[in-house]
Amino acid sequence: MKKHNAKPSEVNLLELIPEQNILSEKTEDGFYVLLKPKYRHPWMVKHILPRLKSPHYKIKLDDIGSFIWDHCDGRKTAKEISGKLKEKFGDKVEPLYERLGSFFQNLEKNKFITFKNL
Repeated sequence: MKKHNAKPSEVNLLELIPEQNILSEKTEDGFYVLLKPKYRHPWMVKHILPRLKSPHYKIKLDDIGSFIWDHCDGRKTAKEISGKLKEKFGDKVEPLYERLGSFFQNLEKNKFITFKNL
């Protein structure tokens, strides 16, 4: 067998452009609630979902998460979002890049966002 010596391409988080992939609601106090569908399979959506009280799981975001979610519009890069985050919250968001990276990883893992230029 032949080994491939190709290195995986490195991705710079700050150059990525996050875009929302699920529905959300804004509460009266300005925070966001993400609406994760309980089922995605067509058969489940057709037969099970109509019988449920709520078709979504509700995930409540705090002030920082809501601010980031609001800026995941498919136009701003993570670097632009981090600048606005630092400007609004100051030292409260430190360590900024680690925190933002972790938040984006969780959102992407759960398919709440996609990155347009990935």
